[in-house]
Order: sequence, then structure tokens, then C-alpha cells
Amino acid sequence: MKSGSRFSTKHLVIHLKRDGAQPHARFGFIVGKPVAGAVGRNLVKRRLRSLAREVAAKHPGGFDMVVRAQVGAAQLDWNRLREEFLGVVSTALGKDAE
Repeated sequence: MKSGSRFSTKHLVIHLKRDGAQPHARFGFIVGKPVAGAVGRNLVKRRLRSLAREVAAKHPGGFDMVVRAQVGAAQLDWNRLREEFLGVVSTALGKDAE
């Protein structure tokens, strides 16, 4: 993403671009080979997609978000990944709105 804002935690990097013309939120996920093997990468992607559905329900539109998992994301349990993801997303959506 060439423009927009970048927010990160130890295991996630989020790129956010506001677009008021869009009627719905769009998400993209990047989980590279250094994160884990194929099974671990797919697990992380499934979890991130589930969390993105939660965010889309609360914030239905007007932005594009790319989520990149960092090394160690596959070792996080569901609750820790959820906490980290929702925390950085709330920060991103809050700061970007200012």
C-alpha cells in the first residue's frame, strides 16, 4: 500500500487507508514463509479473517486494511492474537480518524 497509515505490534503490521467512497471495508492478509510452515500460515490467515469479520461488523466501510503477520504470530494462542489485533486496529481507526 503506497499511501495511508502504518501501525504495528510485535507480531502484526497494519496498513490502513481511508476511502470514504467505498461502501464496505476491504482486508488483505500477508503471511509469509518465515512465519510458519503451510499449516501454521493457514491457521494464522483463518484467525485473521475471523477477526477481520469482527472489525467489519463494527466499522462497516470506508477503509482498506492490509494485515501482515510477523515471525512468531503462529505461536500465539487465539486470545493473545485477538487482543493484539483488535488493539492495533482500534488504535489505527482511532488515530486515522483524527
